[in-house]
Amino acid sequence: MSEENNQYTFENEEYRRTYWHTCSHVLAQAMKRLHPEVKLAIGPSIDNGFYYDFDTPEPFTEGELAELEAEMRKICKEKLKLERFELPRVEAIKFMEEKGEPFKVELINDLPEDAVISFYRQGEFTDLCAGPHLDSTGRIKGNAIKLTACNAAYWRGDSSRETLQRIYGVAFPKKDELDEYLAKIEEAKKRDHRRLGKELGLFMLRDEGPGFPFFLPKGMTLKNTLLDYWRKVHKKYGYVEISTPIMLNRQLWERSGHWDHYKNNMYTTVIDDVDFAVKPMNCPGGMLVYASEPHSYRELPLRVGEIGLVHRHELSGALHGLFRVRCFNQDDAHVFMTRDQMQDVIQETVRLFDEVYSVFGLSYTIELSTMPEDHIGTEEEWERNQDILKAAITAMGKDFVINEGDGAFYGPKLDFHLADSLGRTWQCGTIQLDSQLPERFELEYTGEDGQKHRPVMIHRVVLGSIERFIGVITEHFAGAFPAWLAPVQVKLLPVTDRAEEYAEKVAAGLDAKGFRVEVDGRNEKIGKKIREATLEKIPYMLVVGDRDMENGTVSVRHRSGEDLGAMTLDQFAALLGDEVKEMTIK
Repeated sequence: MSEENNQYTFENEEYRRTYWHTCSHVLAQAMKRLHPEVKLAIGPSIDNGFYYDFDTPEPFTEGELAELEAEMRKICKEKLKLERFELPRVEAIKFMEEKGEPFKVELINDLPEDAVISFYRQGEFTDLCAGPHLDSTGRIKGNAIKLTACNAAYWRGDSSRETLQRIYGVAFPKKDELDEYLAKIEEAKKRDHRRLGKELGLFMLRDEGPGFPFFLPKGMTLKNTLLDYWRKVHKKYGYVEISTPIMLNRQLWERSGHWDHYKNNMYTTVIDDVDFAVKPMNCPGGMLVYASEPHSYRELPLRVGEIGLVHRHELSGALHGLFRVRCFNQDDAHVFMTRDQMQDVIQETVRLFDEVYSVFGLSYTIELSTMPEDHIGTEEEWERNQDILKAAITAMGKDFVINEGDGAFYGPKLDFHLADSLGRTWQCGTIQLDSQLPERFELEYTGEDGQKHRPVMIHRVVLGSIERFIGVITEHFAGAFPAWLAPVQVKLLPVTDRAEEYAEKVAAGLDAKGFRVEVDGRNEKIGKKIREATLEKIPYMLVVGDRDMENGTVSVRHRSGEDLGAMTLDQFAALLGDEVKEMTIK
């Protein structure tokens, strides 16, 4: 589709946000028609729709949201023209005061003296707004609007201010697009890692430790299997593994710059009258390891990895399952190199990312995040490092978009946004190019000329937070992990008590071959055992009865419902072994 034809579709982000912003005004108009006493706050578009905040004492019920939706559809059918106009500050304040809208008056008062104060009118409804908007409510497909939730929200995000009711909504140009979106939302609810984590016995969250997850035995098996793979692939790419202390003194964090730039997210304490901080990232410890001994250019690039437990102070309202926690294991790695090795090392790292993500069936897009306002180093250094990142991935034929001002405080970065099976994206991997910390820590290597030189480095994670990645793949696979990763790979299901001893013998044989096996020896009907094992999302169920005992076989069922028939133990072990070895997604 040409750019011109793309202009008025949801492929165009600007048009999509304008569409949703106009929907928020339609919602506010519907609210004032049905509940004229309600006061208006703000109503922006957001990444997945729109919302509007209202001052009303009680949350709206599902029935009231349905009434609002119906009124919104009427407004769309009325094809009301949206007209923009401006007012001087004094007149704008008087206009909103006469309408009884105190939140709008406050917003106007907080605008700069030279600000243009604009409004949009549609029929009898007028709202303070900078725009932009569609030219008519008739542009909105009324039967493709859905109000999705109503939650409490503080005015201007301040917990000491008024509590408002925030109504969320979404809309699309076509009804089938809305239906598709809502179906994805329902599927996402079924895949919610918090629910699956509890049902599958992977992890738990407790009020005694908000943001500090507990991993249960099956969750630890999953986590350790994931880390075993991480170690295997990093050994292949020439990394060595280290471990650095969880707590280091303030002087180190001041030297690295984290004390000035990240202190509010750090947990601190005092030991022997000295300030210490629990590490929020592994980088400074990695600097000390490099600096602990002399290095030659012959050693570079030096690839050093660490599965480090880090702690970050997150606000309680931001905590969300494993996606946002206060302590997690980060698969940090630091690669120290010469300047002429930079592009090769970046490309090698991207190839490692490609290999890892393909194992999980995850595609990605790349963002290049540039210099933020809060940074160290000169603009010239930042420009040079940004150009190196661009050149490296462009030479690999990879596309990227610019994310202005979102780099780390010490350098630009490439962020890898993974797309899961529902098309949702998750930022996991990152490659951060840094010439600042080597300078601050006075890192050196002896060059071919016999002189001392300063290395440059990249900080990089491929999985990111291990806990968060587990949350992502739990939802990606809907808890049905590939056989190589599944906490329990095989469950033996004896049909009768007579077969239990044989089932235990088969399980012992599979265990000896390195497979993760359980036996369901309960006195229950085989149909119930199969249903429950399927709900547990165990890849293979081996049903054993009298005939299997006589023939030395097992009857193999896949969790998909496929009956694979009778096999010898060696035949089944070969089948499962191939899946595990090839890391098959099935």
